[in-house]
Amino acid sequence: MTDSKVMLQAYELPLGGQLRMMVGAFWTAPVRNRVLVLTAALLIVIFATTYATYRLNEWNGPFYDALERRDMPEFLNQLVVFAVIALSLTLLNVIQTWLNQITAMRMREGLARDLSDVWLVPGRAMKLSRAGAIAANPDQRLHEDTRILAENTTALAIGLVNSTILLASFIGVLWAISSDFTFHFGARTVFIPGYMVWATVFYALVGSWLSNVVGDRLPRLNAERYAREADLRAALMRANENMKPISLARGEANERERVHLAIDNVLEMLRQVAWALTNLTWVSAGFGWLALVAPIIIASPMYFSGDLSFGGLMMAVGAFNQVNQALRWYVNNFGVIADWRATLTRVSSFRNALLSMDAPAAGEKVITYHENPTEGGISVCGLSVFANPDLGGPGNGVQVREGECFIGQGERVMINGDPGADRHLFFQALAHIWPWGHGEIGLPPAGSMIFVPQEGYLPTAKLRDVLTYPHGLPGADDDMLAEMLERVGLRRLVHRLDDVERWDRLLDKDEEVSLLVANAVLRKPDWLVMDDVLEGLEPHTNEQLLAVLADLTGSTLIYIGRSEDFLKKFSPRLFHLAPLAARTEIRNVEA
Repeated sequence: MTDSKVMLQAYELPLGGQLRMMVGAFWTAPVRNRVLVLTAALLIVIFATTYATYRLNEWNGPFYDALERRDMPEFLNQLVVFAVIALSLTLLNVIQTWLNQITAMRMREGLARDLSDVWLVPGRAMKLSRAGAIAANPDQRLHEDTRILAENTTALAIGLVNSTILLASFIGVLWAISSDFTFHFGARTVFIPGYMVWATVFYALVGSWLSNVVGDRLPRLNAERYAREADLRAALMRANENMKPISLARGEANERERVHLAIDNVLEMLRQVAWALTNLTWVSAGFGWLALVAPIIIASPMYFSGDLSFGGLMMAVGAFNQVNQALRWYVNNFGVIADWRATLTRVSSFRNALLSMDAPAAGEKVITYHENPTEGGISVCGLSVFANPDLGGPGNGVQVREGECFIGQGERVMINGDPGADRHLFFQALAHIWPWGHGEIGLPPAGSMIFVPQEGYLPTAKLRDVLTYPHGLPGADDDMLAEMLERVGLRRLVHRLDDVERWDRLLDKDEEVSLLVANAVLRKPDWLVMDDVLEGLEPHTNEQLLAVLADLTGSTLIYIGRSEDFLKKFSPRLFHLAPLAARTEIRNVEA
């Protein structure tokens, strides 16, 4: 078994744990009260529908007896009764369909909002990235899995309640019809109270048992199918997002092979699901067709013995079908239940993994973070950052090499490293999104720091919102924003402050970095930490951005990376990082 599958299973809960987690999430969700009101309305409609169905079953007796007697007036009277019952059932069915859809919508709203809220807690998504397969394609779990889970939960819950009420209502009818029936075998007489009830229960249980045996693989197959569907969508999205460099490299054929491989994986899972559903259809369809004659066969001894009229026989058939339908709810919905189990496992395991990110696993070593209110600076003394929390060998992280390891307010500092030292890993640890390591990091108040990564994020929004991302700047008027755009070399965008674009596609690398630096400077941080943002930029762009950064006279500037331009402009104090080699060296650091 691969490591990713082992890690995936580590976050999976048993069915009881999955249900407790999701019920707990629902109970604290803002949509809870609306869903409960809709549930109460559905219960009222289901009870009313069951009563109307019960009256329709009773109507079978006098209607078919009138046919048997060729009684035209009574026949017409029963047609009027049928019209009233049918109209009532139609109205109730329409109302129930609307309530079903609205309830499923509210359930999806609660699920999607809860999962996105849990996912987007600061630092969690980044920590999840080291959790293996569970972190793959979170969009699938947030979008498609929540949709299927919400719709199936609503449909199955309503179906189960409806079947239970039908069972309670019509099992009494079957019992009354066959309560005193006796079988005659020559001179022997056998009395079986509620004969039709036991026959119906036996018929339904056999069908349920066979369905469970034949369809046992469906939940696992569906879960694997959804994972492969997510991989295919991710492959298509990645190719689409990177079509320009793919085209320039003439890499279409290579990408086509990747996409075809993802399609093949989906098709293989669909093939397996198709065979499983086909095998299940032998049971469900076979018992479904048999149900057309099974109640007549079961009730025929009473009818031929004269203990049951033709109308009574039709009532018995109707009651049998209702009870059988209720008892065979599991058989009829086995495929949906398998789908529900698969999505429940995927959503609950993803949610469990996210919540688990808040606390280190047993035996994991994590960095201790604390605030430096007195010194008001950054301290990284004796710090080691692990690239692999399992400490799996050489090249496994970075450590601070210098004895002096405190950065004070207002300093200019450059942190570079020896060959093989992962400076980006150190940046992530400093930003408190990668906590695995050894030692302590003292930081100033979080609200006073801004971290600018090498690959920044530009939201699809108005340009003014991008410039003031993420929380906006109340005092930033158009003149201030336009001036900043000009200073970082983006004069051409001054008149596009209200345009909504995919800015990451519209701008080149230099312009993206310029926009990120403009955003950081507009927010006037006390501490600005940059992750090699000047790497690979044009000299003119470097010059413009360094001039803008120089205006942050009261801010501490920390540049993680190598930049001769930054070195010349600010004459910073230098820190060095060393690669964290083997396990023995890590233990020496800890000692």
